Order: sequence, then structure tokens, then C-alpha cells
Amino acid sequence: MKLFTVEQMVAAEKTADSQGNSYAQMMETAGRSLAEAIIERYPIENASVLVLVGPGNNGGDGLVAGRYLAEAGADVAFYLFKPRDPAEDENYAKIQQMGLFAVEAGFDQRFRVLRTRLNITDILIDALLGTGVTRPIEGDLAKLMQQAAAGLEERRADLAETGRSTLTNLTNFSDKGTRGQGDKVNSLSPVTLSPGHLVTPSPRHPVTVAVDCPSGLNCDTGELDPVALPADLTVTFAGPKRGHFVFPGATAVGELVVADIGITPEMIGDVPVEVATLEMARDLLPPRPKDGHKGTFGKLLIAAGCEQYRGAPLLAARGAFRAGAGLVALAVPTTLRLGISIALPEATYAEVEDNGRLTAVSVQHIQQTAGDYDALLVGPGLGDAEEFITTLFPADGAAPGLPMVIDADGLNGLARLEKWWQRLPTNCVLTPHPGEMARLMGISLTELKKLDRIETALAQAQKWDQVVLLKGAYTVVAAPDGRATLLPFANPVLAVGGSGDVLSGAITALLGQGLAPYDAARLGGTLHGLAGELSDQKAGVLAAELGDWIPEAIAAVQRFNGLSFGVKF
Repeated sequence: MKLFTVEQMVAAEKTADSQGNSYAQMMETAGRSLAEAIIERYPIENASVLVLVGPGNNGGDGLVAGRYLAEAGADVAFYLFKPRDPAEDENYAKIQQMGLFAVEAGFDQRFRVLRTRLNITDILIDALLGTGVTRPIEGDLAKLMQQAAAGLEERRADLAETGRSTLTNLTNFSDKGTRGQGDKVNSLSPVTLSPGHLVTPSPRHPVTVAVDCPSGLNCDTGELDPVALPADLTVTFAGPKRGHFVFPGATAVGELVVADIGITPEMIGDVPVEVATLEMARDLLPPRPKDGHKGTFGKLLIAAGCEQYRGAPLLAARGAFRAGAGLVALAVPTTLRLGISIALPEATYAEVEDNGRLTAVSVQHIQQTAGDYDALLVGPGLGDAEEFITTLFPADGAAPGLPMVIDADGLNGLARLEKWWQRLPTNCVLTPHPGEMARLMGISLTELKKLDRIETALAQAQKWDQVVLLKGAYTVVAAPDGRATLLPFANPVLAVGGSGDVLSGAITALLGQGLAPYDAARLGGTLHGLAGELSDQKAGVLAAELGDWIPEAIAAVQRFNGLSFGVKF
């Protein structure tokens, strides 16, 4: 699934129009898809829907969607920011022919009609502005959006109060003994107050649905205008836009659904950035032949740990085993072995010299046995291992040549070396978090945070000639050849100590099973993020538990039938 800049999306639409998929047809398809997404999620029969209609194509999409929702049984009204001429606007003419209510903002003094309609609205469709917004929202449009936000807040407060009153009254009613013995009030079900009057208490209603993006979101930079209307659901077209995955704008997107509007891959042109999907992950999973043995599934060596960070190599090894590795050997200080062997008896141990941490002498043992392994992980919990890193990656470029993941203190050690990237062998995956990335680039973290994450990862992958996995909410995996994949996970459950060690172990396992570095990084990152989603928690999940969810993530990928997740985040 391609991830578009605004310029790339405009170019794709122009190409589609020139090849017979007209703007009018794309608008019809977009509006119908928007309506279908709403119908799939919310009760529509007799629902009160208000469509905020902007002056451009985004407003046209809203007109089409409103028409389909009305045909599905909703009570739909349209609020137009600017006048539309039915003689020139077929979609506006159609809603007039259906007798649907529409009012222009210019005729609504003090927004009285807008606020009155919002008082009964169940679903608000934000079709005011599209993906091309780059300037601050001011003037009459800003006032309209402020009024809409205020009206929504009043509506939510009224519904919440109604829900509290309903539940209090019903509880009192039950306490007085007038209900049958054992009857209970289910606050999640519609409650009958009087014949024909149903109330479903919910603090989330009314819901807001954004067309392509919430109005006020810059779809390139993720900047969010102060008057933007946060959405519960955003339906975008052809592919997601970069701003959907950049904070603070990402906080306003809600559930993101991608709808097909007939733009084929041939019409898209050169869009090198994509979003990871289950389909992608399924296609990348390494085979697991029935006659396979331990060696078939990769022999790994993990050089990690010191007395201060005893758990890091254990977590990395656990992630590697959970991602399918056949054999995992640990090159760790002797003092760590007993504890790890109790927690993970499946691991073996490489003979290395140490003095509470890995040393230059340890490197000699690793170099002598490197040929026995399919992949190497360097870095988790090494501590201050400058001597080890300098020796493992000498200036003459004679580092072990097997596929390699470099993480954590391995990256910190490299960052101290001048032109460190010239010391690395080919086929490496670098997995920095933002602080490590800043050190590798020789800039401050403040400077790094001002940069575009995707473009930064791409630029450094090309400069360093290695695959770069830049961690964070919506991790980016970039390849030296200019490709990049964004991982659609922004889950706080992943923000726990040791999570990165599990990730690096999983990626190393996939390298050991024969995947190329770019594929191993984007598949490993996807499985790691999906493990967090499957845990169904927001806090309190341990890094080791994340590793234990990886087999469930693999199973979910294997079960993927092409009907979900590839178009929904």
C-alpha cells in the first residue's frame, strides 16, 4: 500500500483522469465508499447525519456520501460553507431532487441553524477541506469550525448527562423492588424510557467522520490547525497520506480506512514509500518446511549484555526464538550465563573472554566462529563497550561478513567513531531509537525532532549504505535503494524497557532464515507491532510478554485472507 505525499496524490489523480477514470467517477466512488465505511460501523436507520460541505472536491465527496446514507435510511442534512450551483454541480442537484435539507452558511445568522442541527446530530461528516491545506484556517471558515466543535461538545455533554440520568433512574427503579427478581439493567444496551424512545448512553456520540483527512490537518507535515475537528473515523482514498502518520495530526485521525477509487498501480508512478500490511507480511514470511531442522531455521549469534544490563541478551534471544530461529548462541559475559540459562534453557553459549563485559579479546572468538552462524546481533545491553565495538568493526572494514543487526549500545559505540559507516560490512540493519539516531548523525535530539522522519531515514540509509529502522510511533524502515516502509503502529504498550531488544532479536531471526535485510527489518517490525496490538493492552505488558505474542502475530499473518487490515488501521 503506497504512502502518498499530497503532490504524489494529485499527480496520480491527474493520470487516472487522463486514462479514463474521470474526476467525476472518482468522486462518485469516493462518496459511495465513505458511506459504506460509515454503514459498516454505525447504526444508520433514522440516524441524524450532518454533512459539512466545503467548496472543493472534498465537499463533493461529502455530497455523494450523504446521498447514499439518505438512501440507506438516515436523516441527512447538508451545511454548505460556500454556495453551489445545481446547474453546474450534478451532486448538489441530486440531493435537491431528493428533497434533502441543505443550507448555506451565508444565510445562517449567528450559526443558529448549524447549532440547532448539531443538537440532534448522531454522525457529523467533515467534508470541508481536503488534503491540500497548508495555510492557517482563518475568517469565516475558522468561525464555522469553532461553532461545529462547540456544538459537538454540547451534544456529547447532553448525551452523557442523559445516560447518567437514565442509569440512575433505572437503578432506583430496580432498588424499589418493582422489577422481577434477578432482572438487571445492562447499561450497554438500548434502554426503553417510554414507548418508541430509545437512548443508547455513550460519551462517544456524536461521532465525527473525516473525508480524506480532518479539516486543518496538513497531509504532508502532520501539522494540525487549532480549529481542526478531530475525527473518530477518517476515510481516505487510494492510499494513506504521510500526514496521517505524523504527530500531532495523527492524534486527530481516529480509525483510518483506505478506500479504493480506481487508481491502479500503473497510474501511481514513482511512490517509493509504502505502508506495511498483513498481505505484505504474509508474502515475506519465510517457509517452514515439514522436513526442516534446527539449521534450516537459522543459527544466530547474539553479542550482548554486561553486568548492568543482564536482561537485554535474554530478551533478544527470546525474540529470536519466538520469531522462528532454530538455534541461538549467546556471546555474553560469564556472570550472566547462569541467570539466562534458568530463564531460557534453549539458548547455547559461545566461548568468549570477558571481564564483566565483552572486550577486544572477545572479538577474536567471535571472528573465529562467525562462519558457524547465519546472522549476528550486536549491541543490546553491552554498556560502555567502545573497545569491543572498535575491534569488531576495524577501520580496514574487516568486520564479520555475515548478515547483521546492530542495536542499542552497538550503535552508541559506532557513533563515537569517525565515519563509522565505512567500517560496516554489507547486509546490516541498524535499529536506532531517536536518541541513537541523533548520535549516529552527529546532531542534537532537538534538531532531529524537527526533521521529517521518513526523509531522514531514507537519506541516512543511502548515506550509510545500510538498512535503517528508525524506531518510534510509526516506525520507518528505509533501504539504501530509496525504498521505505512505514509500520502503522503507534501503541504505548511497546514503550517499555526491553521492547527494542525483542525487536532486534526477531529481525536477526528473520535474517538467519534467509530474508534480505530490508525485508527482515520490515517484517520483524510488523510482527513486533502486531504483537503489541494483539496483547490488547495499553500498559503493563512486559517486553518478554511481547516476545511471547510474536507467534500469535505470525499466526494472524498466516490466516490473513485479503479482506481486512490491508486497508484498515
